[in-house]
Formats: sequence, C-alpha cells, structure tokens
Amino acid sequence: MHKVAICGGSGYTGIELLRILARHRHVRITAITSEKSAGKKLTDVFPHLRGYGDLAYEPLNKEKLLGRADIFFLALPHGASQEAVNFFFRNGKKVVDLSADYRLRDPDTYEQWYGLPHEFKPALRKAVYGLPELYRKKIKRASLVANPGCYPTSAILGLMPAMRNRLIDVSAIVIDSKSGTSGAGRKADLAVSYCEVNEGFKAYGIGTHRHTPEIEQELSLLAGRPLTVNFAPHLLPVDRGILTTVYAPLAGKVSPETVWKLFHDTYRNEKFVRVMEKGTFPNVKNVRGTNYCDIGIKLVERTDTLIIVSAIDNLVKGASGQAVQNMNIMMGFNETEALEDTALFP
Repeated sequence: MHKVAICGGSGYTGIELLRILARHRHVRITAITSEKSAGKKLTDVFPHLRGYGDLAYEPLNKEKLLGRADIFFLALPHGASQEAVNFFFRNGKKVVDLSADYRLRDPDTYEQWYGLPHEFKPALRKAVYGLPELYRKKIKRASLVANPGCYPTSAILGLMPAMRNRLIDVSAIVIDSKSGTSGAGRKADLAVSYCEVNEGFKAYGIGTHRHTPEIEQELSLLAGRPLTVNFAPHLLPVDRGILTTVYAPLAGKVSPETVWKLFHDTYRNEKFVRVMEKGTFPNVKNVRGTNYCDIGIKLVERTDTLIIVSAIDNLVKGASGQAVQNMNIMMGFNETEALEDTALFP
C-alpha cells in the first residue's frame, strides 16, 4: 500500500482527488493540507467524504510531510506549487502537479503569461506533460508529471488525430470552449456567484487566457513547427463540464468516412477517449464525474472544414481524474484503477 499526500486538498480538484482515491486499492491518503481549513477534520468540511473520518487538514509543512508519503499530489495555485514541487521531487518522491507551474517547457513563456519567473528550471526540464494519450511512455518513467489544464486536454485530444494525419491546415485553427463554473476554483468571487452566472452565458479571456500557450505548445509539437491558434473560452451556467468545438480548414480532399476511421483508429485502444458514432456529438452531461473524453466529428464538405466537438468533466479528465491516471501509469498500476464507474448523476 502506497502512501499519498494531497497538498491543497480543500479546493474542487482536491475534493475530486479524495473522491476518486477513496476507491483506489493500492494507495492510502496519509496527509492532506489546507491553510484555511488547518485543524479541521475533513469530514467536518466535506461530510460526504465519510470514509476519511480520521483525516484532518494541516498546514503545508514540507519537511514534516516528506516522510509521510511516497506520492504527492499538488493542487495549489500557480506560483505556490513551484517550490513545493521542487522540494518533493528533489527528495525522491513521485509528484503530480495540478497547477500550471510545470506545464510550459519554456520558462520565459511561463513568465510572460503568469507574471512571475520560474525559479526551479532543473525540475522544469525533468517534468513530463501528463497527457497519457500523447506521452504514456514518458509518464511511465517520470517522477514529476505536470498535469494538463482542462481546456488544453479537451482541445488537444480533439485535434490530435487530424494533426497526426495531416488532415487540416494548422495555420487557421479556431478553438471555441465552454466551461462550467467550477473551472474558476472554489473561492468567493462575484463573477462566478450564483446570481451572476445563472441564466447567463458569456465569453471571457479571449486572446489572453493562460491556457493558450499550453495548447499552442503541444499542438506545435504535433505539427512539427511553431503555430498559434484562436482560442475563445466561455462560462457556462453549469457546475462542471467542458464542451470544446474546434474549426479547422482541410489541407486537402478527404472523405468523411476516412476522417472518422482515422479518429476511431487513433483512439481504438484508449480507455478514456470515446469516438462517437457518425452523426452524433458529445454532451457534457454524459461525462459528468467520469474520466472520459467524448469526441464527435463532422466534415463539412460544402466549406471544406473539419469540425471537432469534445466533452470532458473539467474536474476529472480535466484535472483530478487525469492526475490519478498519471499516478497509475507512473506507479505501474492498472491505468483504469479507481477511474471506472465514477459517473455522477443528477
């Protein structure tokens, strides 16, 4: 039985980690941190997590935590993760970081978009981007995995088959994404309060959202050359879920049947990506609480445009579920351990 610590365990991603890992047969949570909830029992803060009756929140004291776990999940805000990740990684622990601090390979790009320098470049160079469908072999050998952002997960998985098979003109990609309000985090914020969000639907962060360089980094690697994309995120009046629609002009003539087969063949052996039948498209309701990414495709022959629609739960495949998937790969567990049959229903 491996011991796990969750640093930053009172936000939505921390709660989801607790929910998922309660089902895991090979790990036991031995520590959970929160500055705001330090000293409180976990079940006093979140009564539905009754299986953790003896666990209490504590401050993040890296030295005291070091000997209490083999695996560390960092669910801290960007900037706050840098030092803690480096400390646990440097001391030989397996680390999955759910912040943005180790996702961008170029520290200058990180500073440009996040407004602070990266102080731990040796650790950054060792970090593996944690999208299993792209980097499974590297993740298996890694000790530090940078868990992808939610929007990038939905966009990259949707585009990967088309880009690998050179189906589209990569110079004119448009990514239109809609996220539930949990993507903003568990904090008091007027912009995502009930009365502000309910019965509304708006765009935000167009051209400036911090997931943009992450998307461009991975798509550039797939394309074999630097590229930029138009990325427009929106706020949906729902708790959780991301629906991403990608528009890309075709690079040449291809049949709808060929496109669907390429997508199907790309993900044939992937446990958590489901290519939908022709003519059907995803609904965020159908991935709620799960680690699945559902993908639907439409080749619009009249305009020579490929439209790709993907749906994920931003808190699971977009965060904590993918983090557990990465841990499973790193530790040699069954990749689906604790991740099957996790759907939430109204």
